[in-house]
Amino acid sequence: MKFEDLLIQNMDNLPSSTVKEAAIYALNGKGKRIRPKLIYAVARGYGIDPRIVDKLACAIEMVHTYSLIHDDLPAMDDDQLRRGRPTCHIAYDEATAILAGDALLTQAFYLTSCATDSYKINGYCTRALSQYSGAAGMIYGQELDLKAENLDLDLNLIKKIHFNKTGCLLACPLIMGCYAAEKYDDAKTWHEIGLMLGLAFQIQDDILDVTSNEETLGKSNSDLENNKQNICRLMSIEKAAAMMDSLYDNVKKRLDDIQDLQEELDNDRYEDDPKEIIQYYFERLISTGATDPVKADLSNLSKLSETLKKIKLSNARKELTNKRELCIICIK
Repeated sequence: MKFEDLLIQNMDNLPSSTVKEAAIYALNGKGKRIRPKLIYAVARGYGIDPRIVDKLACAIEMVHTYSLIHDDLPAMDDDQLRRGRPTCHIAYDEATAILAGDALLTQAFYLTSCATDSYKINGYCTRALSQYSGAAGMIYGQELDLKAENLDLDLNLIKKIHFNKTGCLLACPLIMGCYAAEKYDDAKTWHEIGLMLGLAFQIQDDILDVTSNEETLGKSNSDLENNKQNICRLMSIEKAAAMMDSLYDNVKKRLDDIQDLQEELDNDRYEDDPKEIIQYYFERLISTGATDPVKADLSNLSKLSETLKKIKLSNARKELTNKRELCIICIK
């Protein structure tokens, strides 16, 4: 079953309503499903049946979608375009959009509570989803982001916002994947990897905010209008791209610490050197014509770092706009 079908199927237990219709409308947007792809990739990296994480993958995508619905509301970013379509509160109305987001969030916890046959795995994953999506994670990052509007630019604050707002929801599927494989001791490493990926992703997002447009991104480009903390207002695009590149290199180093993952990658199903994992992570995991998330694995990862190094930074604005594989990294 394709992930898109699986995602909607996991809403079947809810009664028909306008709120359910609006929630499905938001889920059906042409997102890149990065977070589900991450959890499927980790599952395959550990050598477990990827079907084990089906409900977990749906749960993390539901939480991400709920966060986008609420993020777009007039009280927050007041955006009218998301994933190439009108935002949920524009397509329906503000009250329905709020309830649709609430419905997706609560449905996600329902799914993690019955995700596998193991109460221990379900409990650990439910706790992780709560921790990383709540007021100690993503929501905390959103609060920092809102309060930082019109404040003086601050690199440490930008990092703190990105670690929480984006990094936590990238760390969560990685950690749930390792819990599903019962590799509990690896959770700390996946946590660090997720936060670094989040910062790298948001640096790319900041670059795109100053180099691209709404048509290319498929979403409203409102961060600069709202005076959000943007790293490209603090440093040059060249330096921001170099920081992003360094983060990806550090992620690759941290992946070397996951011994069981390396052992799985040494078998005949995988051709890549584990030390090169992160350089391949994004062509398949992050592309607009992406392979179904259910099929994502660690053996088809893009050499994003190499792509970045080939860009002539002196002409970064033009290159970053034209490079499809870079433009689509904007995870929203």
